[in-house]
Amino acid sequence: MKNLLAILFAGPALLAAGLVSARDDGRYSNSPLKPWFDTLRSGKGLCCSSADGFVISDPDWESKDGHFRVRLDGEWIDVPDDAVITEPNRAGRTMVWPLKGATGTSIRCFLPGTMS
Repeated sequence: MKNLLAILFAGPALLAAGLVSARDDGRYSNSPLKPWFDTLRSGKGLCCSSADGFVISDPDWESKDGHFRVRLDGEWIDVPDDAVITEPNRAGRTMVWPLKGATGTSIRCFLPGTMS
């Protein structure tokens, strides 16, 4: 249910920005950003290879003492330094690719945007 809510809230923002879904079903095959998203990677590997990415709003991420953290499902999660994507953000929006497992949620990739 929580993933569905994230998709419902992130979906319109992704469509409005012309972004590519992490698990592309063909809807974004003509997006000029598709090749960029397909190769986007952090120190943990390709972002779109095993996790769904979505846009997060400014109140749900922050930078403190040179490190990032994100709020997912009401919980603040520290972003590992090797999960931060350091190349320029062509999408313009902050995005995160979380992985949920038996030990909780971890961050595979984090693409900072500009806090406005």
